[in-house]
This record gives sequence, structure tokens and C-alpha cells, in this order.
Amino acid sequence: MLDSLVVPLLVTTDLPPDADLAEFGRVLADAVRAPGRGGVSYEGFLYGGVFWLDPPRVASQSLSGGEPRGRFGVVEELRFAALIGYLSVCGEHGSVKDVVGDAGRAITGAVAARYGDLGSPPAVMAVRAVDVRERTPPSAVFVRTADAVPELVAVTRSYL
Repeated sequence: MLDSLVVPLLVTTDLPPDADLAEFGRVLADAVRAPGRGGVSYEGFLYGGVFWLDPPRVASQSLSGGEPRGRFGVVEELRFAALIGYLSVCGEHGSVKDVVGDAGRAITGAVAARYGDLGSPPAVMAVRAVDVRERTPPSAVFVRTADAVPELVAVTRSYL
């Protein structure tokens, strides 16, 4: 039997308005494949739903005078996105607090590498399992870490 830990997880961040949710989810899922600290990593598997937390803004709403303009001369207003799901880990992972911290560092690096400086790092926090069940909207796009340890996938499946 695999010594694993399953952490219900919520990730929120700003994204460019034209960002693809499925791609954002894959960035997060791939980021936690091998989280760790101090040169020691462990196996990770993330399964969750990604979704927008705010509605899209139409051009007439965002083109008011004095707002900062992007590289193409139009206002580039960021949108608020989230992932809610389960992070399963095995190996020398430490406490839930350690795992969430490790996942946060890995996710922050991956989001910055893909989307650049968005002004603030993603928020990564442990939530309750009931939050995952109750707060995942029907419109969520589901993502998972590809090629994860099969035992982690099986452990996570029992939470779904």
C-alpha cells in the first residue's frame, strides 16, 4: 500500500483575458507532478476543475479614460480564474502545510513561466473536501496530471 496524502486544494490567480482554461489547468497539473523542497522531491497528482470567477468584460466596459494600455493599445484587464480539486502526494512530503507550500512554489513558478508577471502570485490553499464537492461549478473544465503514479490516481479516485 502506498503511503499517500490527499489534500483538497484551491488555487486562484489572475490570468490574461484571452487565456485558455484547459491550458491553465494543465499548467497547474504539470507543476505539481514532483513538488518538493530543499532538493528533495516527491510524486504528485492533481485532479480538479478550472473555471473563471468573474465574467468577461466587454470592450466598452474596459476602455475608459486613464486606464493603463497594453502592448496593442487596448486595455488588458486580467481575469480571475480558479482550480479546485485534490492534490495527492506520496514520498517524503511532510505535513499538509508543507505540501501546500511546496505546491504553491511549484505553481507560482509554472504560472510565471507561462504567463509572465501578472502582478501577484497565485494563491494556493488547502480547503475542505466538502468545498471541492459543493463549490466546483458545472461549467468547470476538468484537468489531471498526465502520467502520474497509478496508485496516486487510484487514491484520488476514491475522493471523487
